[in-house]
Amino acid sequence: MSIPVAIVDYGIGNVSSIRNMFQRLGVLAEISSDPKVLSSADRLVLPGVGAFDTGVNNIRSRDLGGVIRAHALEKKRPLLGICLGMQLLFERSEEGSEPGLGLLAGAVRRFPAEPGLRVPHMGWNEIALTGAATLFRARKDDAFGELTRPLSYYFVHSYYVDPKDPTDVAATATHGVTFAAAVERGNVYGAQFHPEKSHKYGMLCLKNFSETQAC
Repeated sequence: MSIPVAIVDYGIGNVSSIRNMFQRLGVLAEISSDPKVLSSADRLVLPGVGAFDTGVNNIRSRDLGGVIRAHALEKKRPLLGICLGMQLLFERSEEGSEPGLGLLAGAVRRFPAEPGLRVPHMGWNEIALTGAATLFRARKDDAFGELTRPLSYYFVHSYYVDPKDPTDVAATATHGVTFAAAVERGNVYGAQFHPEKSHKYGMLCLKNFSETQAC
């Protein structure tokens, strides 16, 4: 029997908080580092906090890179990267020297050193939808009826993704520079913010993700 949502446990990330948010939505989500369990999931969530190279090396040491790539590229099943997890979907980062998963083309950049610009970017920030918006699809559910636009999410990061293809950008936010707050290409999704810390705005994204289907 397949698992609706599996949260990849590679030793770095708010895995319990994400699972709890799915549970509040009535969605069965399992935390696992077992390749067999992850391979059976309908959808994968790749969370993450911390350094790029640490994330890459933890994934590699647990033999999970192939599982994640097969899920997204071969099985065409939905994959959501959150914060560092979104950055790991890309090819490389200015934060380290290890290659990323390479599921999306582009690099991860550090916020510029500008007078008065606080890094890390931490706190609530509004986003602007710019492209495909599966994660932000408005709902008529009572639980989301009072959400106003523009949407606002909770961020904690010192680096941001710079997609090679601008059509991969689903939403932007501004902190010194305008950056990709969310990405979407086919069955691959990313959120630079933390939906598990973004109250009903985050619940909206996770609920929409829980209903995505394989391509």
